[in-house]
Amino acid sequence: MTISTPRRSPRRTSIFRLSAGAAVVLTALASFSAPVWAQDPPPSRCSDERTLPPAQLSAKDTALLDVGDADPRSQLQELVNRALNRSKALGATRLLTLAAEADYQEAKAQRLPTVTVGLSAAHTGTVLPGDGPGNHSSGLQGRGSLSVTAPIYDSGRITKLTEWKSQLLEAARFGQSSAEEQVALQTVSLALDRGRYQLQAQVYSQYVRKMACLVEALDIITKADRGRASELVQAQKSLQQADLSYEQTTSALRQTEVRLKRFVGDELPRGAAMSAVLARLPDLNEMLADVMVSPDVAAASAQAQAQRSYAESVRAGQQPSVSLLVSGNSTVGQARQTDWIGGVTVNIPIVQPGADSALTSARRRAPAASLQRGGAIEGKRHRVQEMYEAASSSLDRSRRLVDILRNSERVRGFTLQQWQQLGKRSLFDVMAAEGDYYSMRVAHVNALYDAQQVVAIIWSQGRGVVTPLR
Repeated sequence: MTISTPRRSPRRTSIFRLSAGAAVVLTALASFSAPVWAQDPPPSRCSDERTLPPAQLSAKDTALLDVGDADPRSQLQELVNRALNRSKALGATRLLTLAAEADYQEAKAQRLPTVTVGLSAAHTGTVLPGDGPGNHSSGLQGRGSLSVTAPIYDSGRITKLTEWKSQLLEAARFGQSSAEEQVALQTVSLALDRGRYQLQAQVYSQYVRKMACLVEALDIITKADRGRASELVQAQKSLQQADLSYEQTTSALRQTEVRLKRFVGDELPRGAAMSAVLARLPDLNEMLADVMVSPDVAAASAQAQAQRSYAESVRAGQQPSVSLLVSGNSTVGQARQTDWIGGVTVNIPIVQPGADSALTSARRRAPAASLQRGGAIEGKRHRVQEMYEAASSSLDRSRRLVDILRNSERVRGFTLQQWQQLGKRSLFDVMAAEGDYYSMRVAHVNALYDAQQVVAIIWSQGRGVVTPLR
C-alpha cells in the first residue's frame, strides 16, 4: 500500500511513497502536537506529558523530579525555619549578641558601690637601732582591710558609657536579624532554583520524549525509503541535544539540592509548585519606605548613636570626678593596730597626654557612622528601584511569552500536519518548530522564576523575605 500525492518532482514523489507500517506510524504522529494547554490531553505514545514515563527515568531522576501538592508558602517557611535553626554562623551571631548584653550589664553596674576585702597573714620582724633586748621583735601578724567606694559625680561618664553599650547591644541584635535575613534569602533563593530546574527538567523530558518518538517513526520510514536517512540522522541529533539539555538541567538541580541541604539538612521535602509563590510585585513606594525598617539600617542607626555616646563618655572622662570612700584596716598578732577613713575623693585631671587626640578620634567616628547609615539607606533604595524594574521586566516577559507560546504551539501543529499530510514542509521544519516551542517553554519558566527571585530580593531590603510568605 502506498500513499501518493500529485506528481511535482521525482524527489517529492519518493518522499511520500511509504509502506503500510510507515503510514501507520505517521498516523500515530498526528497526536505529536497535542496542545500543552489542554486540561486532559489524549493518551498517546507521542502526546505531551509532564515527565518522561517511569520506564525511561532512573529511580534517582524519578525522585528528583517528584513534585508533590504541598503548599509552597508553608514549605518555604519550613525550610527557612530549619535553616535558621541549623546555621552555625547564626549561632555565632547569637553568642556575640549575648556578649554585647553582658557588656551592657557590666556598664550599668558601674554606678553601684564597689566593696573590696583584703586579707593577709605573715611572719614579721622589727629591728631597732641599739643592742637592747627590746630592739628585736618578731612574730605572726594578720591584717584585714575593707574598702567601699561609690561614684558620686563623674560628669556623665558612666551614663554615656551605659548608653554606648546599650546601643551596641541594639546594633548586635539588629545585626543578628540581618544575618537571619541573609540566611532566609539564600534558602528561599535555593528553593526557588530547585523549583526552576525541576520544571525545566520536566519540559526537557517532554522534548526528549517527542524526539525519541520521532526517531522511532523515522527509523521505520527509513527502512522503506533510504532517501530519508538524512532526516533520521537530523532527528537523532535533535534527540541527543534534547537529552543533553535534560542531563545538564538535572545536574544543575542536583547541585542546587546539595547547596540547599547545607542550609536545611539532608532530608529535603518533596518539591512543591513554586512557579507563583512570589509572583505578585509589591508596591514600589511601600518597598522604598520599608528600607527604613530593615535590620541593616536599624543596625547602622544604632552604631551611629553608639559612636556619639562614646565620644561624650570620652569627653566626660577628662572632667573632674567625685567619689565616696570608706576604708578600714585592722592588724592582729604582732603590732596590733586598727585604723579607718571615710570621706570623698576628688579627681581633677591636669595633664593627660593624648587626651585631645582620643576625643577627636571619637568625635570623628560618630559622623562617619552617620554617613555609613546614609549610604546604606541610599544603596538599598537604589537596589529596590533596580530590582523593581527587573521584576517588572521579568513579569512582562513571562506574560508576553504566554502569547508567543500559544502561537509557537500552533506553528508546530500546522508544520507537523503539513509534513505528515501534504508534503509542504520538510522534517527540518518540524524539528525547528519543536525546538522553538520547547525553548519558549524554558524561557517562560526562567521568566517566572527570575521575577520571583527579584521579588524575594526586594522584600529582603525591607521587612524581610519571610513577610510575603506569611
